[in-house]
Amino acid sequence: MVDGVFDGVRVLEVATWTFVPAAAALLADFGADVIKVEHPVTGDPQRGLSAGGLIPGVGGVSLTTQQTNRGKRSIGLDLSSDEGRRVLYRLAETADVFMTNFLPDVRRKLSVDLEDIRRANPTVIYVRADALGRKGPEEGRPGYDHGVYWARSGIGHAVSGSRSGRPANPRPALGDKTGSLSVAFGVASALFKRARTGRPSVVDVSLLGTALFVNSSDIVYSKRIGRDFSREPLPGPHYRTADDRWISLEMPNPERWFADVCRDLGRDDLVSDERFATPEARAVHREAFHAEIETTIAAATLPEWRSRLARSNVACEPMQNLMEVLEDPQVAANGYLTEIEHPAGESITLVRAPVQFDEELPELRCAPQAGADTDDILREMGYTRTDVDHFRRLGVIPAAVPLV
Repeated sequence: MVDGVFDGVRVLEVATWTFVPAAAALLADFGADVIKVEHPVTGDPQRGLSAGGLIPGVGGVSLTTQQTNRGKRSIGLDLSSDEGRRVLYRLAETADVFMTNFLPDVRRKLSVDLEDIRRANPTVIYVRADALGRKGPEEGRPGYDHGVYWARSGIGHAVSGSRSGRPANPRPALGDKTGSLSVAFGVASALFKRARTGRPSVVDVSLLGTALFVNSSDIVYSKRIGRDFSREPLPGPHYRTADDRWISLEMPNPERWFADVCRDLGRDDLVSDERFATPEARAVHREAFHAEIETTIAAATLPEWRSRLARSNVACEPMQNLMEVLEDPQVAANGYLTEIEHPAGESITLVRAPVQFDEELPELRCAPQAGADTDDILREMGYTRTDVDHFRRLGVIPAAVPLV
């Protein structure tokens, strides 16, 4: 077992869906003891996403839940009850980090706001993640990645290009997964600060703020030129091949690669063409240059071009579909995907965290069933069998059989 960088860190997650839970899963990957607090009857509503048939599952197991909640323990608690909150506060006393994406009015209603949790544990790191940011006229308004991260931030507009018709649709949880990296970075930074100074932090992350950082090039360039930079006529690096595939060909340092690429393309004549002889000349005649490249690339297949362009080691990549990504030997060699065995007897493919430590890969564990660890966690906290039975009779914790 690989030593985890977060070994000994306890994270208390009071959150639903993907944004914060995915961040907590990343921490669990590297050793954190993540306790996920779920409703004792319904669990995290994300667990029901496979029910409609749109999101695939495996043998009744939610793939979304497995990717977003792997490696955690789950306790079912009714936070609307005084008893449930008292249990939560006792848990908070043992936690290093408290994470939530509940809206401000819900946090106040359930008494899980900053002041409530800090009363239980003055040194806990408190993490709030929301849609639009903690301040401003729309503070506290609900929002999701398709609307806030994709549409409002300008990313969807930029990706859709100048074509007419409907905007491009985002992919599932694209903003939530990107935002989860921001949350995990915030937690790691706060833990580092507390270790050095003894002072706990309040960490705020929003989908809108994350999206603006991701799209920062378009945003700052637009500000500088006074118009929408995503609509500037910049030829893209993608070219169609003879077998109707696409190849991405990039030369961030043209002076280094230009002559070699032209040679591998069989177009030595472009090197001596005065329209393309210097970077400045190519900038002036860029449309003509890209038209020459398009015509040339269209004359051979993708495998042919990958072989020929590999000679100059230029940045050349195929546009792969997702089934090809699953079989990509580079993905396999680096362990970016892994298989876990679910107790239901199913093998599930998960995507690892995009970070590795000490050239080793941690072993990922399944996501828990909702409330599956309730009794064990309560016993760890010192509650007796009588206490647990009392909570169960009141409906504060789940029934004896865990939810799927």
